[in-house]
Amino acid sequence: MSFIWLVVLIIPVYFVAIGIYNAYFHPLARVPGPKLYIFTQIPFNYHSIKGEWNNVLKQLHDQYGPIVRFDINRVSLTTADAFKTIYGHKNDADKTFHKDPSGYRAKKVASHIINANHEDHKRMRRLISHAFSDKALRNQEPVVQSYVDKLMGRLSEASDRNETVDLVRWYNFTTFDLIGDLAFGQSFQCLDSGNYHPWVRMIFENIKSFTYLMVARRLGFEGLAPYITPAHLAKSAREHAELTKETARKRIASKDTEREDFMSYILRHNDEKGMSEDEIIENSNILIIAGSETTATLLSGASFYLLKNPEKMEKVVQEVRSSFTSEADITIQSVSQLPYMIAVLQEAFRMYPPVPSILPRVCPKGGEYLEGYWLPENTMVGVPQWAAFQSARNFRNPSSFVPERWLDDPEYSGDQRAVVQPFSMGPRNCVGKNLAYAEMRLIFARLLWTYDIELMPESENWNDQKIFALWEKKELKVKLTNRVGLPEQTA
Repeated sequence: MSFIWLVVLIIPVYFVAIGIYNAYFHPLARVPGPKLYIFTQIPFNYHSIKGEWNNVLKQLHDQYGPIVRFDINRVSLTTADAFKTIYGHKNDADKTFHKDPSGYRAKKVASHIINANHEDHKRMRRLISHAFSDKALRNQEPVVQSYVDKLMGRLSEASDRNETVDLVRWYNFTTFDLIGDLAFGQSFQCLDSGNYHPWVRMIFENIKSFTYLMVARRLGFEGLAPYITPAHLAKSAREHAELTKETARKRIASKDTEREDFMSYILRHNDEKGMSEDEIIENSNILIIAGSETTATLLSGASFYLLKNPEKMEKVVQEVRSSFTSEADITIQSVSQLPYMIAVLQEAFRMYPPVPSILPRVCPKGGEYLEGYWLPENTMVGVPQWAAFQSARNFRNPSSFVPERWLDDPEYSGDQRAVVQPFSMGPRNCVGKNLAYAEMRLIFARLLWTYDIELMPESENWNDQKIFALWEKKELKVKLTNRVGLPEQTA
């Protein structure tokens, strides 16, 4: 009996002793942050599951400064220098901050371009990058334009019926249909049907289920994930995986197509330089999500913040409508010459980054100094984009939507604009950046050219959203009215 009581006493004493060591004597003990988060992961995991973690992390940075320790071995930073050090190119490969395996890799899943190790990433990127070259983008423009035409046609139907529309929905329809065509040579038919394809719905729920996997992994029991994940999310994740396999295998079997798509470039190599079938399947999933959801998110954010700032809307509308004589003049090349609209999109990236969370890396061998603190090797580090972009240490009036800060307005000359890297930087930056820019500029210019847009009352607080790795976007209800003096379309 006395032995049992001894065990009962020793166990809590042991955990308290470990907590005291981690909080006050650990190599990271000097890094600012709340000690409670070092004693227990309950707050971190609770806020993650509630979709509140990024808001909490921003509050921690507001309180403690540009470097915050929020777990035993996890450190968040919000400065431009930290971003460059963590994610930028390194002349010395031994100083590279590699991706944190616990934040990307899943058991029994082939690697893809996001979670791959250094050598596999180089091999995969070499194959995929051809699909995003300048030459490929020129060849893709007719396809991009055709889906923007279809979007404008569907919005015109709603406008003629005097209906309100959910811009989030229609942006998603367009970008998913387009990436389906560009990646696999087949559209998801969302624009035609006016509804989400089942695969698209599953993608959203699959992203959310990833939060539960991360919580289980942090607790050291990845096998718990199926039991703590809501049943409907777990079911969608399984169905999504099966549909991804089915779609990718169907495209692999078809081999040659009339028009080159992304898979054409990947399938050219079936030797050691190529990808295995499992790698193709995993990369197919990444291409669909990264090539659609993020672009639609940025367009949604830009639309909302313009609608909440009428004077900015007036300026960008005036620029777009005075720069072209007809809608046919609006091309990928011409929309790259609209400085105020580009500033609007850049400010939207700052206010509403498509990837608001930390992209975790680990400190290299020998450790590294960051923001004046020595961080040992294998410390998880990263820059949470939303918290960094909303920091008063980085930006004047950080919660205000001010495109002028990107146009060298002297009032904002002290802004740390280099911290805004929505496509990341270095060898792991987004390979599809140029296509994403082309899509969002073209869609946005066409919308502003054609319509006067009014925000509906139910969407006034649209930006009050949860984050599960990505934003859980709400409906963005607007009314579209054909602008006065809209030039007639020519055949």
